[in-house]
Amino acid sequence: MSLDRLPTPCPVIDLDVLERNLARMALRAQAAGVALRPHAKTHKTLQIARRQLAEGAVGLTVAKTGEAEVYAAAGFDDLFIAYPVVGLGKPERLLAVARRARLAVGVDSVEGARALGAPFAAAGMHLRVRIEIDCGQHRTGVLPEDAAALARQVAPLPGLELEGVFTHGGHAYGCTTDAAREERAREEATRVAQAADAIRAAGLPCPVVSLGSTPTAATAMAGVGITEVRPGNYVFHDATQVALGSCGLEDCALTVLATIVSVPAADRAVLDAGSKALAADVRRPTPDGHGIVVGTSSRLTSLSEEHGVVSVAAGDSFHVGQRVRVIPNHACVVSNLHDVLYAVRRGEVEEGWPVAARGRVE
Repeated sequence: MSLDRLPTPCPVIDLDVLERNLARMALRAQAAGVALRPHAKTHKTLQIARRQLAEGAVGLTVAKTGEAEVYAAAGFDDLFIAYPVVGLGKPERLLAVARRARLAVGVDSVEGARALGAPFAAAGMHLRVRIEIDCGQHRTGVLPEDAAALARQVAPLPGLELEGVFTHGGHAYGCTTDAAREERAREEATRVAQAADAIRAAGLPCPVVSLGSTPTAATAMAGVGITEVRPGNYVFHDATQVALGSCGLEDCALTVLATIVSVPAADRAVLDAGSKALAADVRRPTPDGHGIVVGTSSRLTSLSEEHGVVSVAAGDSFHVGQRVRVIPNHACVVSNLHDVLYAVRRGEVEEGWPVAARGRVE
């Protein structure tokens, strides 16, 4: 059916742009000689994940146990949970996933690793683990110089198999210049490779050296010793990626279709898409509203649950009933807010893709 018949607000995927984004990253990974394991948390759909595998991805990255369960149940057989899985019942759930798929999990503590290994040892199985390295974001992970010490503690634990190291250059989202972003990418690659070298020097295996974030992927994957890259946002891109210089507006595949419900003043219009449809994330690296109204110079400057307030730029005008498309600040969150993503090509809706892993935060 025509795009004009979709109810608003709803997320819309431009298939031509999506396919271009998927192919571009796959070619970059191939040229760098690294495996592509994209992070599925951005889209959370089975359809896009299958397209990523068709483009050459070796498997998927996910964030939570619940996401791994969804993808394993759907037949995806090579999964990495890039998160320190800790909590009641979760090791047993991982064991069930590992019976269906090749599974690896991130760890950054011996306590967490020991808890994961116990049910696998009892079942006569091994869970592959990767040690998370803090390359500068200062979130989870150990410093490169501490990686070998943790590896020596983790490697002999029953039920575990040390597979390698991984990191995420999320601190690149604070960079305000291309030069700074590329420097962060080089640091990301250098630090995770240093950690891998230290583990090998300790006499332990470290075949996988994995990194990834969309702003750093192109530069970081070319680093010496890198074997795998895990970008996620690249499938859609968003207003933050545009601001960072990772892409142009023409590379943004995801928009939220919305309707103007009020024009109470010449300099203000209101959409039916608020924080429930767009998320409240501010744009990075510098705040500039809550989204870009496609084809205009206007920005969403405030959101409440059901209202998106547009500051109307000079030369722009809106009318009640007008349908517009908004490039969100953070595409990954938008996917998690909706039941279905509508796949559109040249104004025609081809499919509705259920967001299969929506809400799997556990």
